[in-house]
Amino acid sequence: MQWEIVIGLEVHTQLSTQSKIFSGAATAYGAEPNTQACFVDLALPGVLPVLNRGAVERAIQFGLAINAKINSPSIFARKNYFYPDLPKGYQISQYEQPIVEGGSIGIQVGETEKTIRLTRAHLEEDAGKSLHEDFHGMSGIDLNRAGTPLLEIVSEPDLRSSAEAVAYAKTLHALVRWIGICDGNMQEGSFRCDANVSVRPLGHEKYGTRCEIKNLNSFRFLEKAIDFEVERQIEILEEGGSIRQETRLFDANKGETRTMRTKEDANDYRYFPDPDLLPVEIAPDWIEQLRASLPELPQARRERYITQYGLSAYDAGVLTSSREMADYFEAAAEQLPECAKLCANWIMGDISARLNKEGLDIADCPVGPAQVVRLIQRIQDGTISGKAAKTVFDGLWQGEHHQDVDAIIEARGLKQIADDNTLEKLIDEVLAANVQQVVDYRGGKEKAFNSLVGQVMKATKGKANPAQVNAMLREKLGG
Repeated sequence: MQWEIVIGLEVHTQLSTQSKIFSGAATAYGAEPNTQACFVDLALPGVLPVLNRGAVERAIQFGLAINAKINSPSIFARKNYFYPDLPKGYQISQYEQPIVEGGSIGIQVGETEKTIRLTRAHLEEDAGKSLHEDFHGMSGIDLNRAGTPLLEIVSEPDLRSSAEAVAYAKTLHALVRWIGICDGNMQEGSFRCDANVSVRPLGHEKYGTRCEIKNLNSFRFLEKAIDFEVERQIEILEEGGSIRQETRLFDANKGETRTMRTKEDANDYRYFPDPDLLPVEIAPDWIEQLRASLPELPQARRERYITQYGLSAYDAGVLTSSREMADYFEAAAEQLPECAKLCANWIMGDISARLNKEGLDIADCPVGPAQVVRLIQRIQDGTISGKAAKTVFDGLWQGEHHQDVDAIIEARGLKQIADDNTLEKLIDEVLAANVQQVVDYRGGKEKAFNSLVGQVMKATKGKANPAQVNAMLREKLGG
């Protein structure tokens, strides 16, 4: 039997406010346990929550960025469940009337584009953290994260493979960083994914029983967890078994998912409106102010790069994978619009490779757009070859000669031989020293010509223009 994979993602994004969603406690990462938890976070008797305006603002900005409906009013509810790091015994979240409803995001997997629908995005507070590793026979509780503002973004079950799920998560990750509502630091828990995974016979409309994989904090783990879970479910079904709805965890060391608890439904949480928080009314003029404050969004930039610079959809997608990379490309392309494709190639090729090797983001790149432009200009005007340009780039990266392209070319002796007489003399010497290869070429062996080109480039120590060498050699050899 052929199976179809059905995936929906719930993504928790930590909003970039300085204080928590219902208290004035700080949200900074890395503080000593329980040093950033005030009376509200500890749920002491008599304390009341006060909504953080900045969290609401960021949720609205996200909704506008995905062309969603901004609900006014939206209502906060109490989601009741017991867990040691949830002091109140309930989480303040949104249920029936979330602040953001609907919307969509476009993703690209290879050359294929697809639109993923969003169900909702709602505001809620994070829970604390249980610590097990440093204790024997007991657990510690750190409430620093309790009350941290989250925007939970829920997709429709439109994803059909782990590759699509990763593409969606990466696109969403880039978007929340692009508009500045989340720093996207997955290692610190600022961006976490829960994957709802099921399978169904190909062609069937009814969804299979889903399992939720919790707290995936890397794109690689997201892909591996989904792939394992799909195989597990198919194997059970093909052996005549049935899938139990449950919450599972991904064990990165073993590369497998395991049962965490039986999956709850909404009625298990006994949602009801929080009596301590009024419905949130959002004035239309505030929405328009926030709309005007948004930067040019990734999709708009992609489309502009295709039309303005003639880039492919793939190249435009890569260059807009982060706002920093898009800004870097644009700073270069604006100076050299006729060579925008070459700028893109350098950014996606040598620069990205070096950044990955050094573990750097493009915002920390030691080679600026102006240096890349100068480097391309020196290739275009024939001062250096493409091969020599890589040597110059290495010098720029190392900070040689104050990152002056021309100074590095001069110091390293990389200028191409531009004088025809000098090049002609060297070609004559190579032909005289390789008589048999000349005979072979004239006898129809094209490989002999390539060998002669190599000999000339060697004689010039790579400083000759390959196209010029080719043309002069063919003229010398009679076509």
